[in-house]
Amino acid sequence: MSDDSRYEAVCSRDARFDGEFFFGVATTGIYCRPSCPATTPRRKNVRFFPTSAAAQGAGFRACRRCRPDAVPGSADWNARADAVGRAMRMIGDGVVDREGVSGLAARLGYSARQVQRQLTAELGAGPVALARAQRAHTARILLQTTALRASEIAFAAGFSSVRQFNDTLREIYAATPTELRAARPGKSALSGPTGAPGGVLGTNGGTNGGTAGVPLRLAYRGPYDTAQVFDYLARRALTGLEEMAGAPGARTYRRTLRLPHACAIVEVDERPGDGWLECRLRLTELRDLTTAIQRIRRLFDLDADPYAVAERLGADVALAPLVAARPGLRSPGAADPHELALRAVLGQQVSVAAGRVLGNGLIAAYGKPLERPDGGLTHLFPRVEDLAEAPFAELGMVESRRATLRTLATALADGTVRLDAGADRDRTEKELLGLRGIGPWTSGYIRMRALSDPDVLLESDVAVRAGARGAGAHLEDSEGWRPWRSYAMHHLWNAPRPRPA
Repeated sequence: MSDDSRYEAVCSRDARFDGEFFFGVATTGIYCRPSCPATTPRRKNVRFFPTSAAAQGAGFRACRRCRPDAVPGSADWNARADAVGRAMRMIGDGVVDREGVSGLAARLGYSARQVQRQLTAELGAGPVALARAQRAHTARILLQTTALRASEIAFAAGFSSVRQFNDTLREIYAATPTELRAARPGKSALSGPTGAPGGVLGTNGGTNGGTAGVPLRLAYRGPYDTAQVFDYLARRALTGLEEMAGAPGARTYRRTLRLPHACAIVEVDERPGDGWLECRLRLTELRDLTTAIQRIRRLFDLDADPYAVAERLGADVALAPLVAARPGLRSPGAADPHELALRAVLGQQVSVAAGRVLGNGLIAAYGKPLERPDGGLTHLFPRVEDLAEAPFAELGMVESRRATLRTLATALADGTVRLDAGADRDRTEKELLGLRGIGPWTSGYIRMRALSDPDVLLESDVAVRAGARGAGAHLEDSEGWRPWRSYAMHHLWNAPRPRPA
């Protein structure tokens, strides 16, 4: 995409490109999203940046009107399997905050200098600057949605000192923490956090400082098929771990979630806002906020580019009617990759309903009970370390399937198989296939959901083949669907089935 094309997108305030690039205005020192409603600047005064961190590094401050830090992420980071794409997924998951640049580099298999050079060359900012931009966004969310003191927010967002916290906010937002808190957006805001101050989970499963949790508006790009996503999650919800409350069209998905420092309860509403989903996070540790947001975004596939998907898949004669019938269809990911992998084994060669029964049994037998149940939520998913030698006799499965569960749990626990956000997908799939009892369907399903790969097609899946027959699609011609074959598969899963004669 040329700079002239980017400027055309800015002139037309095209929200399709929000998160794909940012632009700075030299005369004001402010950077914006392409859809910013402010007066369009002259072309000679505009500079373009691939990331918000690059704009900040060039000395531009975030626009208070369009809040460019609240846009969806670029779909490129999920589609790309190279080091830059993997690094961006891991930075989003908080790896730099927890392990530093050296930890990020070690996970990528490069030196810290190589990672710095590659990211700076392509994105205009290194890993520290990218993580810093994310910390600033987290701090703004906490300032505008909780009653916590600024010093508590500074460390919860990942800053090493209050002074660093204050300096960063002044540089990025041209405002002090007090001024940002006073500028809490109302319901008319475009996207980002909103709502009354919330609280965090106490160690006893209750809440401190409120009952609503941290309220968020999780932005997405283009149309979003909420019914498809919520139906998909509802059919697979495990008792005690997840629940779906309310009537279709106004449902709320709730679940417990393990995070790096502690646990959380997540709530996401089906009824969308103007380009966002309402979410509430009740965290035991506020330091987990950034990671929790990214994992929810992956679960609901909020960074997808439905325009690019529709353009590619709609060019196929057989898929075109399906794409037209379900605009904004998504490919749900996973909030907990280890959990998803083990659930994939439970779902081998059985129906979704049967896999759900097995999952319910696993939660009842091995899940960690909450000290205080919260509605229908009673357990956390068991740790892989606790399942590595579990007998699984309660599940009523054959010994070979139980052995596969133990083998996979052991491989995840000892790091033989890694399912972190930036894992090398090809390598991970090869490692999974090397485990006894893991075949192409299971490894592909894990790759699609746990690793958020948008280009997986489970050709042996019975429902996929049935959907393809009904639509008149030929799986052997699926090369033309790349790099969005996961979305093609969801279209085939949702395709109308021909009525029997």
